Amino acid sequence: MSYNAYITRIKNLRKHTNADRLQVGECFGNFVIVSLETQDNELGIYFPTDGRLGMEYCEANNLLRKKDTDGNQIGGYLEPEKRHVSTIKLRGEKSDGLFMPLTSLSQFCMLSDLKEGDMVTTLNGTLICEKYIPKSNTRNSQPSDKKNKTKKVVTESYPMFEEHIDTSQLAYNTHQFKEGDTCYITLKMHGTSQRTAYTIKEKNRILPAWLYSILKVMKFELKSKKTWDFVSGTRRTVLKNYNGGYYGNDDFRKTWHDFFVGKLRKGEEVFYEVVGYTHDSQTIMPECSNTKTKDKEFIKQYGDTTRFTYGCGTGQNIIYVYRMTMTNEDGYITEYPTELVKLRCEQMGVNFVPVFDKFIFTTIEDLMERVNKFVDGADPIGKTHIREGVVVRIDNKEKFSAFKHKNFYFKVLEGIIKADDVLDIEEADSNA
Repeated sequence: MSYNAYITRIKNLRKHTNADRLQVGECFGNFVIVSLETQDNELGIYFPTDGRLGMEYCEANNLLRKKDTDGNQIGGYLEPEKRHVSTIKLRGEKSDGLFMPLTSLSQFCMLSDLKEGDMVTTLNGTLICEKYIPKSNTRNSQPSDKKNKTKKVVTESYPMFEEHIDTSQLAYNTHQFKEGDTCYITLKMHGTSQRTAYTIKEKNRILPAWLYSILKVMKFELKSKKTWDFVSGTRRTVLKNYNGGYYGNDDFRKTWHDFFVGKLRKGEEVFYEVVGYTHDSQTIMPECSNTKTKDKEFIKQYGDTTRFTYGCGTGQNIIYVYRMTMTNEDGYITEYPTELVKLRCEQMGVNFVPVFDKFIFTTIEDLMERVNKFVDGADPIGKTHIREGVVVRIDNKEKFSAFKHKNFYFKVLEGIIKADDVLDIEEADSNA
């Protein structure tokens, strides 16, 4: 999960409806609150939500909270430890990210070297921003005993078991769409990623170290034994057992591994989202106190607490497939088009992610109009909680091409959860 800031222009500036000294502009279609000094179409640096600003950059621009000797606030609004860029609603106006003038970078580079469209993480060795990752690594993990850990010898592997592909943000990738592309808009779901394949397993022979040395000198190549087997994993990790892990117990994952055994064809790999609960009262994704949004209308609609249950009862979960591939014995991957994935899901008796729209791409304006029609509102499955957003897939590409667009209020909740140092499983797995 990468993170970048962007050199871009802020557009469509207008006065804040409830603050005389603030304005609201737009960057990549997101509303951003800025000061009165900001000019319409001004070139600056935009930090998307969910970033962490570098300490030196914050200090150079007085962005950190601090007080004088009398206890008066003289600094900015960011907590020195977290320096988290989040999505908020300030006096009734949305603010999604942070826009700063280009001069805020003057201590770190020659401004003349920067141009519109540049992506920034570091400048001349100084960290400007990075992905915000809460300190907490797990929600319910079991403590590890490092002293008793022993190095394990890997005896088997799955060389053709493809890892999960991170989905990039739609706002920064509209240039990927070409006129005539076949596109699908589907629901983005807030759960934990899992993948299962019927693929080749290579098993290595275990020999004494001295014998390995002799064979190496003789340049003798040991061939591994290859068989077909079913295997499951998270985004990056192969699951060889279902004990411990992020939730303390991953038995709920084994249920879905077993579901696909005997259903997948040789070479097929299925990617899906597990939503609801683990096998106990714990939701798969962290819950959030809606009262922290301080938004009366939101609280009235969704209650005091958001639980991403997707209609599941306590201890229940369900899966939704969003991708399938076929990998031959040479390792060549064929991406299944959406209609074939839907057909295979029907044949296997499993859900495909809800489809909102299918269309032929014409213009970016038409694309965003379609996306904005479906990105907001209650989740169509869970109904009692907000939807995460949507995913737009370009179906006629040789490789998987899909881009996410999140709901504003979901990003607000995500920021609140992270402010409590709760890390979700997707980020835990990506940074393992």
